[in-house]
Amino acid sequence: MEFGVGAIVDGKVTGITKFGAFVSLPDGKSGLVHISEIAYSYVNEVSDHLREGQEVKVKIIGIDQAKRINLSIKQVEPPPQRAPRQGGGGRPPRQSGGPQRPMGFVHQAPKEPTDFEDRLKQFMQSSDSKLSELRYIEKKGGNRRGGGGRR
Repeated sequence: MEFGVGAIVDGKVTGITKFGAFVSLPDGKSGLVHISEIAYSYVNEVSDHLREGQEVKVKIIGIDQAKRINLSIKQVEPPPQRAPRQGGGGRPPRQSGGPQRPMGFVHQAPKEPTDFEDRLKQFMQSSDSKLSELRYIEKKGGNRRGGGGRR
């Protein structure tokens, strides 16, 4: 069987590493599915998505000069539809009723980021929140050690 970029073939997962999974292909060949090519959603642990011995359908996305075969599982299927973004990017309106907490102290369960932009946005929001909390503690004169300075 001739392997070419763009071909979709059946394979079997033979090994799992931190950076991806090795897949055996027909004719005794093997290739690597990089962690970024396993799913359209963020993959933290390869073992959460694949296991050794699992049959998978893969797309050949590259063959380098050393004849190593790069594979993708996610490119076998079309990408999921993204929900349209709501609003103009400003702050959401404040809700009336109930106690209002300072902005830096609102903690929400993080949603699973789907792409780099969403992950970056989530990181920046988390970072801003943590900085706001630190500035608030400093303004109040809080000292985590509970006492004066060193003696």
